[in-house]
Amino acid sequence: MPKQRRGPKDRSSNRKVELKAILQELGKKVYDSLDSNQFPSMDFPSRSVKNIVYDAKAKQYVLGSRKVTRSASNIKHIRPFTQLTWLAFFATQLVGQEKTSTLRDVYYSSQAYDIEFDDQSESDSIITDLETVISRAREELNIYPEERSAIFGDLDIEYTVRGYEGKRLNLSSHPDGYLIGPSLSSAEFVDTSAEMVIAVEKGGLFTRFVEEKVHERFKAIIVDTAGQPPRATRYMLRRLHDELNLPVYIMTDGDVYGEHIAMVIISGSARAAHLRDLTVPSGKWIGIWASDIAKYNLPTIPMNEVDIKRVHDLKADPRYQKGIWPRELDTFLKIKRKCELEAFSKFGLTTIVDKYLPEKLEIAKSL
Repeated sequence: MPKQRRGPKDRSSNRKVELKAILQELGKKVYDSLDSNQFPSMDFPSRSVKNIVYDAKAKQYVLGSRKVTRSASNIKHIRPFTQLTWLAFFATQLVGQEKTSTLRDVYYSSQAYDIEFDDQSESDSIITDLETVISRAREELNIYPEERSAIFGDLDIEYTVRGYEGKRLNLSSHPDGYLIGPSLSSAEFVDTSAEMVIAVEKGGLFTRFVEEKVHERFKAIIVDTAGQPPRATRYMLRRLHDELNLPVYIMTDGDVYGEHIAMVIISGSARAAHLRDLTVPSGKWIGIWASDIAKYNLPTIPMNEVDIKRVHDLKADPRYQKGIWPRELDTFLKIKRKCELEAFSKFGLTTIVDKYLPEKLEIAKSL
């Protein structure tokens, strides 16, 4: 199949312009209040547990109608209001100067402005508040966590970051794949011959798939989620689906945590209920299912009490009420065993590629 032509778009630059306008308007409201001899305030959706609801139509958790007002007129609000205002300023600087920052950088950068955070968890929480205020992800503000995942496959991308604008590369040109960092997350997709995306939980399997040329045999772009995927990776999976019209298949360890990793990619998480564009609702979990453990006679590990409790927690989650999800949770409870993706190596290093993957991709067509 010939490559699909994908011309670079102005999506990235347009979103940056919109984001700058949103941040500038936020600052203008603060200044206008002060000029009018009024205490500045900010209103945004509450992130309390009671205000996080499951939207069946959107197939993800969203924030409800409850609002929070943070006002400088309330002595208890002065500290978080000041922190939030400074963070909006800092984010504006990052976006304007096209620089990036880690979550840890934000915590230490605040000290140069005499903005006090007790610890990084407090600054992380204020970052989430700002996301809620402007309805944009921290990654759009050029703020990233430390963890990274990787991508490999026949996909030509074009960089949009300053100093590399217009430069192109193919993501199959490095045998270790490419880290999904700020520059890659914002790159434009140009050409691809891929017909699907296969997201895998572990770096070891990612390497195995590269070695066995899964990208050629199955016309796939391979993504290492590095466990529970960072939000930049979830955003990348969404982009690959939306912009290239590629189905997304997810492979995880055969345990309750692997099942949840797949669900977060498909339906998001309660912690990110204030954001969109991080889910792939049509994504499909293709294993390892609990029912695959007996079917493929895989080596297992006993589930512990924490594992079992986690199964019951997920059974109460509305996202796990239909399809394969409750069936596989019930199977985990029945067998009380779990296994890892590497378990297929018992039958040979390439068994997971030669036998399991093609069988599960065929099954996925009926899901």
